[in-house]
Amino acid sequence: MTIRFDRPVSHAAHASRLIAAFALVLCVLVLLGHRFGPLATPNLVLLLLISAGVAAIAVFLAVVGLVQLWQIGAEGGVSAFKALVYAALPLALLVVGAERYVALPELYDVSTDVGNAPQWLKPPHADQIWMTRKTDLTPEDRAAQSTAYPALTGRRYEGAADRVLEAVRQVAKDSRITITKVEGAADIEPDAPPPIPLPRGGNDAAVTDAPDLVPVPTPRPDEEDEVASLIRRNTDVTLQGETRTRILGLRFDVLIRLHEEAETTLVDIRVASRYGPHDLGFSAAIAEAYLKALDAELLGIAGD
Repeated sequence: MTIRFDRPVSHAAHASRLIAAFALVLCVLVLLGHRFGPLATPNLVLLLLISAGVAAIAVFLAVVGLVQLWQIGAEGGVSAFKALVYAALPLALLVVGAERYVALPELYDVSTDVGNAPQWLKPPHADQIWMTRKTDLTPEDRAAQSTAYPALTGRRYEGAADRVLEAVRQVAKDSRITITKVEGAADIEPDAPPPIPLPRGGNDAAVTDAPDLVPVPTPRPDEEDEVASLIRRNTDVTLQGETRTRILGLRFDVLIRLHEEAETTLVDIRVASRYGPHDLGFSAAIAEAYLKALDAELLGIAGD
């Protein structure tokens, strides 16, 4: 007489595999929909949180299945293992995001010039949906940025602004930053007709309405007043653009300012996340990567 042993079945383990598979499929579809489709970032975050919550339930059931396998030899060990594998991606995104959210200050806008950040040529605007944030940054926010990212500073290069500007444009292109608006010397047409030369010689009759007193240019003021701001707007070159992260496709607005002083050119950059009150450190990473690439492009002419 043959004795047949029927192993119990862990329904929790089998259910965990199905639930984890659903969480993984949801996570992948959401990422693809945001990276290549019309899905907005606030909806991406919400759906990723849902996916991670479902994955956490699957992990709990998988652990129950493994315990039953150990205690009573219940079937379902393979299903529980698959559930843990499927749930890895949604939970990894949640853990990494939570760690960055807690460890880094709540900032969505960073600048290499914390005292006089470059001003947007066209202020970015996007529907935040449920991810509301404050519109104005305070000095405390800039101080928190300086503490969290002490290496994020502007660059000074020995050379004229036009030479540095060429490198700035090339590095922006290589960094997948699309320039959308330019203000300053960069928007002068290169093929513009040259000015009509004045007649040479001592014939003063050629200029009939010349003033008796010729104004002499005054030195650039050091104080932050309206005149200084006007002069800076007329002499600086500002480029505004946008970029997206390579994998997640998160959108960021970028502002690059060139300020020429004597024989050097100062380059500052400002990066802001388009959505949400917290950029999870991506803005500073984009700015630092751009400045390092610019240093390599202008290798040998960087000043102290």
